[in-house]
Amino acid sequence: DRGLIARMGLTMFLLGVVFVAFILALVLVLEASHRGSGAGIVILPVLLAIGLGFGSFYWSDKIALRTAGARLVTPQDGPQAAQLHGVVDRICALADMPKPRVAIAESRMPNAFATGRNSKMAVVCATTGLLDGRLNEQELEGVLAHELSHVAHKDVAVMTIASFIGIVAALMVRFAFYSELFGGGGRGRGRGGNNNAGGVPIILVVMVVGIVVYAISFLLIRLLSRYRELSADRSGALLTGQPSALASALQKVTGEMARIPTKDLRAAEPLNAFYFAPAFARGGAGASLSALFSTHPSLERRLKELAKISDQLSR
Repeated sequence: DRGLIARMGLTMFLLGVVFVAFILALVLVLEASHRGSGAGIVILPVLLAIGLGFGSFYWSDKIALRTAGARLVTPQDGPQAAQLHGVVDRICALADMPKPRVAIAESRMPNAFATGRNSKMAVVCATTGLLDGRLNEQELEGVLAHELSHVAHKDVAVMTIASFIGIVAALMVRFAFYSELFGGGGRGRGRGGNNNAGGVPIILVVMVVGIVVYAISFLLIRLLSRYRELSADRSGALLTGQPSALASALQKVTGEMARIPTKDLRAAEPLNAFYFAPAFARGGAGASLSALFSTHPSLERRLKELAKISDQLSR
């Protein structure tokens, strides 16, 4: 889908522009502060963000499995495990890709996710709610093909890199806020007045830059995430050759999600960015705003794109 590729490319280009502008702003702040709290409020968040980014990338599989309460399984671990391994084997053979580790999470919520920093460390996980017979074999295959497409597209690496600037900006705002709160607010004492640039406290400048950059990067990252989901839908549908089965699975999973108690969905929200379908869909008056902040496209948008693929295949 050239249009989808172009939109993803434009989004990543805009993230790059924001990153360059952010770096230039940081250089100017460092030059203005010379020494004192201003430099620390810029340098420490960058170092911390590098550590957090490395950890989330390197141990993404372990973090996701622990958060979901999932366990790795073999084909001998029961009927559900044998079924899941069988479907994953078929998809990997179709895609000519290494087989990831397979896990099951005990949850009545029908869902699945895949993560891992590379194909060797990848893991695909399905919930017991997804494997209890709600979906037929073709629908389950479509869901897992979608998830394995994320592995093939290296989406964990892409989104980790894309999120780096937002992490730095958020940490900068927090560091600046606490520095101001505990008396480091750039108010010059004696010769410490070099912490002010043009009469504006350096910490205030850092906070404003951080807030603006975080807000812009947050929206762009969510937009990129929605495009990556559409890309995984497309890849999964083309790989199995059954976009209608994937569309049916989407409708069933979303419909079943509406029956899950809200408190259970909220508990699953930390993995929303990984899941096949978001664990908590907000409706009502705030639906439009919620869609702007969502990691996934709306159900209607995904079904529309799958219908286009079905039409293309039928020709």
